[in-house]
Amino acid sequence: MTPYEKLQRCLACVREKTDFVPDVALILGSGLGALADEIDAVATVDYHDIEGFPVSTVAGHKGRFVFGYINDVKVVIMQGRVHYYEGYPIQDVLLPTRLMRLMGAKVLFLTNAAGGINKNFHVGDFMIIRDHIMSFFPNPLIGPNIDEFGPRFPDMSHCYDPELCQTIKDTAARLNIGVQEGVYLQFTGPTYETPAEIRMAGLLGADSVGMSTACEAAARLPPAMPACACAASPASRTSPRASPPCRWIIRRSRRRQTASRPTSVSSSRRASPPLARRCKI
Repeated sequence: MTPYEKLQRCLACVREKTDFVPDVALILGSGLGALADEIDAVATVDYHDIEGFPVSTVAGHKGRFVFGYINDVKVVIMQGRVHYYEGYPIQDVLLPTRLMRLMGAKVLFLTNAAGGINKNFHVGDFMIIRDHIMSFFPNPLIGPNIDEFGPRFPDMSHCYDPELCQTIKDTAARLNIGVQEGVYLQFTGPTYETPAEIRMAGLLGADSVGMSTACEAAARLPPAMPACACAASPASRTSPRASPPCRWIIRRSRRRQTASRPTSVSSSRRASPPLARRCKI
């Protein structure tokens, strides 16, 4: 079975349970899962019920799709993502993102909990990803090219959509929420970075590091989906300001769905190298 045939089989399993067609896809990182419980849900589909679908094994990741509305925007939410370090082939790690595109989603929001490299960042900061480094992670497009997934040599000079980034900044400013911008570096995990790796990441120009997100941004189906993401520290994750930004950004992004590339946001897990402070989102 080819990867595309596997995707079609997964889509058929989802369609047996719901015919909901989302406009926006949202992948919830560690600690953000509660957002899916707050939306106006119309259907849920457990990953276990989708034939051939990778199942999240990380604690706190419920492992299901939630379909519904945030205000008047139709969304599909991944309440728990799949990571490469869980032992899945890279094609299975990308399968959920590609599946949501086949469901009909036109915009992709990516979220994660990340480690801060930039010494000007603080635990709990939100960071808009304007670019990424994925040299230490298997490129998700390695192998025979699948035309349905896009070109053999995609242009990555503007992987994260500038218009969506501006939407996030405008929304955050209106809600009086500070945001950082920077470069995100993806490692494979599951170990956290050594002090030497932190220094190396800083020398390469990374502002934050993590174990997800970049590969998902690179694997979207054409027409390309724009994306965005958020994270916060344990101290701020219960703040009433944690959820509204996502709601406002999603609602406003629907007006900008002509954009062709993703945006991502991450936050600081590490206050300053080499001490690690895990942030949950």
